[in-house]
Amino acid sequence: MSTEPRLLVVDGYSRAGREDLAAGGATTAGELYRKMLERLCAGCTVDVIYPADPGVGLPEGTALEQYDGLAWTGSSLTVWKADEPNVIPQIELMKAAYRHQVPSFGSCWAAQIGAVAAGGRCAAHPQGREMGIARKIFLTGEGRGHPLYQGKPAVFDAFISHDDEVTHLPPGAVCLASNAYTRVQAVAITHQGGMLWAVQYHPEYDLHELARLMHCRTQKLIGLSFFADEADATNYIARLEALHSDPTRKDLAWQLGIDSDVMNTDVRTLEVRNWIEQLVLPNIRR
Repeated sequence: MSTEPRLLVVDGYSRAGREDLAAGGATTAGELYRKMLERLCAGCTVDVIYPADPGVGLPEGTALEQYDGLAWTGSSLTVWKADEPNVIPQIELMKAAYRHQVPSFGSCWAAQIGAVAAGGRCAAHPQGREMGIARKIFLTGEGRGHPLYQGKPAVFDAFISHDDEVTHLPPGAVCLASNAYTRVQAVAITHQGGMLWAVQYHPEYDLHELARLMHCRTQKLIGLSFFADEADATNYIARLEALHSDPTRKDLAWQLGIDSDVMNTDVRTLEVRNWIEQLVLPNIRR
């Protein structure tokens, strides 16, 4: 019997979305998650699938129930447009993960797709896009006692990028974290015996990946008044990259309002480590 976890990463982006990220120098979401999981879970095997692509399923010869954990990336798709052909297979995959009781975790898209698959609802965020650094995320009463947040500060910042939000939690769901901008910043869902722990923010990002994402989204962010013009965006992105290259730059950290909760990899990815240690490793299936 193997004691090495077998994990499946679900890259929620369409092919066009992945190509856009790659063209801007960003790591595609599935590969970013693979690297994070391999760092946090020594000896694990990680497969990556792209269910938004037509006809794409699990790796040949595998079944969902053979995996010890299912990890979902973000996505540039919209889950409340659930009749779109690149969204339907992802909702069905999450439903299957619940049925087969494969412990699941994910960022952003995961919270939204997990809520919808269990009977909840999402919508376009009424305040518009939350981008860059989500400020003052705080643990709810349920979150302070939940194993997802064991060892995490009660208030923290995190990398974030989303247009939509969970508006109605499904039965069996608990909101674990919130902030002034987005009510559901983290959720634990129990459905049909399966469990999903998901966060609206992105523990897999670092400053470089945030900078590359902003580069890819520059025109959109200018249109949304995050930046005055391209020069303003270029300057901000360059400062993110400079701080990533030299984390000792106190001047840049102060100017950007960035602290150890996003700079320290161990703090930033603690939720992922807790999921692995609390749900994946105790229940290895082989």
